[in-house]
Amino acid sequence: MLQHLTIRDFVIVDRLELSFLAGFGAFTGETGAGKSILIDALALALGERADAGVVRSGCEKAEVAATFDIVAQPQVRDWLVANDLEGDDGLLLRRVVDAGGRSRAYINGSPATVQQLREVGEWLVDIHGQHAHQSLLRSEAQRTLLDSHAGLSGQSREVAAAWKIWRDAEQMLRAASEGADALQREREQLQWQIGELDALAFGDDEWATLDVEHRRLGHAASLIEGAQYALAILSDDEAACERQIDGVATRLGNLAEYDPALAEVAALIGSVQAELSDAVSTLRRYADRADLDPTRLAQVERRMDAVMSHSRKYRVQPAELPGLLAGWRQRLAELDESADLAALETKVAAARKDYRAHAEKLSAGRKKAATEMGQAVSEIMRQLALSSGRFEVALVPVADGAVYGLEQIEFRIGGLAGNEAKPMAKVASGGELSRISLAIQVLTSRSASVPTLIFDEVDVGIGGGVAEIVGRLLRELGSERQVLCVTHLPQVAARANWQWQVSKATRDGITLSAIQPLDDVGRVQEIARMLGGVEISAITLQHARELLRLPA
Repeated sequence: MLQHLTIRDFVIVDRLELSFLAGFGAFTGETGAGKSILIDALALALGERADAGVVRSGCEKAEVAATFDIVAQPQVRDWLVANDLEGDDGLLLRRVVDAGGRSRAYINGSPATVQQLREVGEWLVDIHGQHAHQSLLRSEAQRTLLDSHAGLSGQSREVAAAWKIWRDAEQMLRAASEGADALQREREQLQWQIGELDALAFGDDEWATLDVEHRRLGHAASLIEGAQYALAILSDDEAACERQIDGVATRLGNLAEYDPALAEVAALIGSVQAELSDAVSTLRRYADRADLDPTRLAQVERRMDAVMSHSRKYRVQPAELPGLLAGWRQRLAELDESADLAALETKVAAARKDYRAHAEKLSAGRKKAATEMGQAVSEIMRQLALSSGRFEVALVPVADGAVYGLEQIEFRIGGLAGNEAKPMAKVASGGELSRISLAIQVLTSRSASVPTLIFDEVDVGIGGGVAEIVGRLLRELGSERQVLCVTHLPQVAARANWQWQVSKATRDGITLSAIQPLDDVGRVQEIARMLGGVEISAITLQHARELLRLPA
């Protein structure tokens, strides 16, 4: 459940801190006051696209933070743990957008991606926009809605994956059949190239090893001379450092018997003696091993020349030759597979059979869900003064299937303009579409698992007694989960468990939005305003009390 929402410098909102209640809550106010802006701000925290336009004019950045109670949502807690984003108790989503349009996202205080906001947001909030009836006219949206409502989204993804495997197999068979000669030439060329690099026998890390050895052998004389010079200075000459430091250590050790203050210095000199002795020993071992080996140097140079010749030939860096060889081998394996047309045909047949099995299972689920959904939406339509209307979900067969299955989904309405059921867009008016869309949304929201439902002016085009029924339906939903509704209809707002008034005012020449929670007296005044306009009469106030079921 949504608990808190904090908004800073978002569109016409300067600073808002809101604490939400359970049940059905209504946001009301004059047109343009900023009611839908609150929904837009929450959507931003849930991962919606951001741009510089959301930053309030004259400000450096906009910020939105939303806190959710996830005690009853173990899947959200598991997701947070899996992504190393768990918090102490609840869930905090935060989004910051700067004036340049760049955005940053945070989950429980840790940096996150916008995609992660969207993923977790799908479990938290379901937003129904005021233009939902327009999207419901699209076949893709209808199919997605049916599958989601029936819990078939996973099966739909499996069908899409099986379709791709089938089509890829068909494409491979077609390419093998149509371009056999070209594929054979490519195969022969790959075999020759692979044989050439196999003969080179060049290992993954060999170039780095060769480079180090070549530099060492090429500078062997300088390395030996440098080691001998260092040994002379440090140890071998009469005035070498080692002898002088030994003398200093002996002298200070004797003097420390007279003044303990020199003991610390003598101890430090002793450490220098030990480290210098180690360095001299290491240098002697190095000098003993180092030698001039022109034969080995020539071998290394010949090897490097051979590798460089192949790298120039194939236009890659020497170290990339092993990877190139691996890619050739993989491509050759694919070509060998494609050369066997019988095996490819078998593979295509198996992939098609697998697709059909998944698609037929999905079709069975859709058929059952379509019948149930048609009856349930029709029942809600009757409550919304569309008693003559009948909602149907048609499954239109698709020849040979498609990525989405064996049928296209089509929402149809019967009884409004003739008894025959026809596509929604062809038989329903704007107002009827709004009510049908609302009926579908109410039904799908009942089956949704998200704890917070938001309806943003979905009651456009509805009035009178139908509006009161809409309010009752939303209140019923509010008894099961948190429901937030932006509305202009007093009949809807009056059925809310709680109500906030959104207003805007001008301060210092700047228009800002504000929100005021309403008590019973405030709700009467606001409902009366929604009923009667600017001048509110005693009759309007009485009507408002009746809608709110408050005593006069």
